[in-house]
Amino acid sequence: MSAGSFPTRIFSGIQPSGGLTLGNYLGALKRFVEKQEEGIETIYCMVDMHAITVWQDPEKLRQQTREGAAAFIAAGIDPKRSILFNQSQVTAHVELGWIFNCIVRMGWMSRMTQFKDKAGKNSENVSLGLFAYPSLMAADILAYKSTHVPVGDDQKQHLELCRDIAIKFNNDYGVEFFPVVEPVIEGVATRVMSLRDGTKKMSKSDPSDQSRINLTDDPDTIAKKIRKAKTDPEPLPDNLNALKDRLEAKNLVNIYAALAGQTAERVIKDYAGAQFGTFKSALADLAVATLEPITLEMKRLMQDQAEIDRILGEGADRADALARPIMDQVYDIIGMIRSRRR
Repeated sequence: MSAGSFPTRIFSGIQPSGGLTLGNYLGALKRFVEKQEEGIETIYCMVDMHAITVWQDPEKLRQQTREGAAAFIAAGIDPKRSILFNQSQVTAHVELGWIFNCIVRMGWMSRMTQFKDKAGKNSENVSLGLFAYPSLMAADILAYKSTHVPVGDDQKQHLELCRDIAIKFNNDYGVEFFPVVEPVIEGVATRVMSLRDGTKKMSKSDPSDQSRINLTDDPDTIAKKIRKAKTDPEPLPDNLNALKDRLEAKNLVNIYAALAGQTAERVIKDYAGAQFGTFKSALADLAVATLEPITLEMKRLMQDQAEIDRILGEGADRADALARPIMDQVYDIIGMIRSRRR
């Protein structure tokens, strides 16, 4: 069934596998807040089960999960208006993930380019979980019959797989049960690139801390990183087409536009002919003004980790209340006996 046949429900998740960056804020958190403000039912998740597809230090994982939740809240996610929780507290994710493992075809999984990129030449030595990651991602989404998922360009293939799984489940069992999820791809900086290399995505796993702006960076660090960001000697042009092959310059223009809530065309018009010294100074001021309140609020929230855990637990209760009836129906559809008293 098309997503339009179901009540609109947005789901998205972020891995708590390291500090969040400006890329996470512009490509995800900022957009999540915007969707919350539209009055749509929104479910946001720290996907800690995905994180352990590669080994994680247990204490760091707990800390990073709390820090990720603090970033959501500091960015503007209201745990009373949206559902915010960590994945491992709602068992429907792994239950449905296993069922989807039995539906998805090996050939489909083998075509996932992100697995090839992450596994590299060591594909025989990575975890089965890393290979099955997209199946669990589909379960994350469909456990709530979510209809829309905000995704970056690098996740579009996984969402296509989610759509294929929903269609195959419906066809295999002769039901119209799961929606065929629609992607939400919008904004000028849905894919923020490295400050050191315009061909690479800004990543918390990049060895160089200068390649990214962390949400925990102080104002001086943010300003220094932007001033040192890679550009070229030419001034900013008067049209976007002229930035097509100037990847680092285009990235900074897109970041400015996303932070200011403007179009990239508007930014180019305002700064046409400007040298990068001038533009970087303005961008640094804008980035600090936007991110410093978030950073300070994250620090405040992290001083009361019991409260963060309480919020995640309450969110998990609300998420489970949505997912459990859906899982019960799935078990009925596929022929499982469920006679145990609860």
